[in-house]
Amino acid sequence: MEITKQTTMGQMLEYDMGIAYILMQAGMHCVGCPSSIGESLEEACAVHGLDADEVMAAIQEYLASRV
Repeated sequence: MEITKQTTMGQMLEYDMGIAYILMQAGMHCVGCPSSIGESLEEACAVHGLDADEVMAAIQEYLASRV
């Protein structure tokens, strides 16, 4: 699965629950919140005042390390 800034939080977590740790480290402590599941990564970052590119880079780094 290719994860982009348009990927929903729910899709990312369904793909790999390890992403939850990355999101929480970035400041998204509502990872399990039902309303966040349908938000894209970009939308969730905007709500939390985070740089979506930085969070995306951390997710990509994590996914690359799994291989």
